[in-house]
Formats: sequence, structure tokens, C-alpha cells
Amino acid sequence: MSKNKNKKSSHGAPQVAEAGDDATQAGQATGPSATSDTPAASPSQASSAPAIDIGIPDGDRRKIAEELSKFLADAYTLYLKTHNIHWNVTGPMFNALHNMFEAQYTEQWTALDDIAERIRALGFNAPGSYAEFIRLSSIKEEPGLPAAPDWREMVRQLVVGNEAVCRTARNAIEVADDGDDEPTEDLLISRLRTHEKNAWMLRSLLQ
Repeated sequence: MSKNKNKKSSHGAPQVAEAGDDATQAGQATGPSATSDTPAASPSQASSAPAIDIGIPDGDRRKIAEELSKFLADAYTLYLKTHNIHWNVTGPMFNALHNMFEAQYTEQWTALDDIAERIRALGFNAPGSYAEFIRLSSIKEEPGLPAAPDWREMVRQLVVGNEAVCRTARNAIEVADDGDDEPTEDLLISRLRTHEKNAWMLRSLLQ
């Protein structure tokens, strides 16, 4: 799938990440007041562990980890929304929808580990707090309601949520492709296939 095996700079030489720039950005990301989308590098500069050398330049690994962090935030937000709707759905479609939502959120929960562990394999910390997910996610969080919405509105929200995850996955795939990161591409393509199918099945309930 990779299209940029021989990436060159404007002078014809292979692109090389500037060590000073990477160290500066990593230091900014690990600071106590950091709020950028750049995840903290792990191991840190002070670690005695050997530097990561998996054949992907530091700058590309950072960009891929940033996009994976956004994808993880969307995936977690959708998981939580799906689980919430599973709990609160009502109406004549209750049994079918309750079971359908359970199957979806269970599959989504299992997949979260793979996404987070890929971020770690690239050498960066995976986001794992609600504050981080709210900042990184593209999925609108619904306010709590005194009464659950109609099941059709619940299904509509999940269609929108699954399609948002698809868009984020496509953006991340492009960045992974630019960095010749086939494992990340494979992971994201698998998730894209799942969420496109979920969106189709959910939309069919409303047609």
C-alpha cells in the first residue's frame, strides 16, 4: 500500500529528522502544561533503554502516533456511546437493538488495546484519560438527559459516530502510508472495514 518508498528532499537526499527538533518537541510534549496533540515520547531522553530504531524516522513516528491518538480517542468515545445506548435503549426494538449494541461495543472494547499498543510500539504514550479523549476526539459528546431519546435517535447517533471514526481512520492511514508504516496501515484498514459495516447496518434500521 505504501506509495513513498523513495521519499526525497528538494535537494535529492533522503529526508532525515533533525535530532534537535525532535528533542525539543518531545520535551514540550512531556512538560506539565502540554496540551498539543503530540503524545509524550517513551522512553524519554533520559532513559537508559536503547533508542527506537524500527526503520521509521522519528518525525514520521511522531506524526503517525499523533493520528493514532486521535483515532483512539474517537474509538473510545464511540465505544462509550455505544455502551451507554445499549444500557438505555427502549421500545419495540429493544431486544434486537440491545443485543446488537452489545456485540458492537464488545468488539470495539477489544480493539482499543491494539490501537493503544501500536502507539506504544511507535515509542509514544497512548492517551488514556477523559480529558485527553475529549480534546482529541472528533465525536460530539451528548449531554446526559433525564429520559433516554427515541431508539431512532440513538441509532442515528451511532451512524454518525461510526462514520466519524471512519474519517479519522482514513486520515491516519494516509499519514501511516507516507511513513511506510505497514503495520499501522493494516490495523487501521481492519478497523475502517468494521466501522463502515457498522454504519451501514445501523443506517439500514432507519431506511
